[in-house]
Amino acid sequence: MATASTRPDVFYPESDGEPMGETLQHRDANIDLILSLQDWFADDPLAYISGDEFVYWVEGDPRFVVSPDVWGTRGIDKTIIRNVYKTWLEGGKGPEFVIELTSPSTRREDRGKKFRIYRDDLKVFEYFLFDPLGEYLKPRFQGYRLAEGEYRPIEPVDGRLPSEFLGLHLEPEGHFLRLHDPATGRRLLNRLERLEEAERGRREAEAEIDRLRRELEALRAGQKPGPKPKKRK
Repeated sequence: MATASTRPDVFYPESDGEPMGETLQHRDANIDLILSLQDWFADDPLAYISGDEFVYWVEGDPRFVVSPDVWGTRGIDKTIIRNVYKTWLEGGKGPEFVIELTSPSTRREDRGKKFRIYRDDLKVFEYFLFDPLGEYLKPRFQGYRLAEGEYRPIEPVDGRLPSEFLGLHLEPEGHFLRLHDPATGRRLLNRLERLEEAERGRREAEAEIDRLRRELEALRAGQKPGPKPKKRK
């Protein structure tokens, strides 16, 4: 549970003024992942999913900061409004899961400085790197899991990388990362796809209501109702 800071005199910046994402594709993939994971954990009040948020881990020294593109942790009340994340106010808990959407301009930081911070300082359990445009990383989606203080490569399962933290498998699709539920074998719909599916369902329901209304009117008029239209697959 968050508590009051013991060092209210220290200023912890909330932003560096840089835009989210190296390119429009990076930005879109970033937002899609954050929203999809927040939806996946919607019923868990203690699963905190965030992204592009400053994470501080040394009280009193704002130089120790990192801003993962997509990250999550458990056991944290997500209903509390946070402008920045300070581990000492969260029972010492930091990110347990991180995805960096990497590019040639961030490769040195993502594979060097951040790699060491996540492994040695924050002890992030799972660290994934995704190159949305396939500009340098081969393969363009890679994952590591912390074991005995070292990051070990995560081995693919049916061509996808499994995340123990998420309970999901992840796979590149275009410049997006898609989430798959291994329990059902199905890809999870993102928020836009669910809205589109709901809209299709609404239109089909309206069409069915209209057909039934015409049948009823025909029966009242003593006419034989027309054939029932085939349902589109």
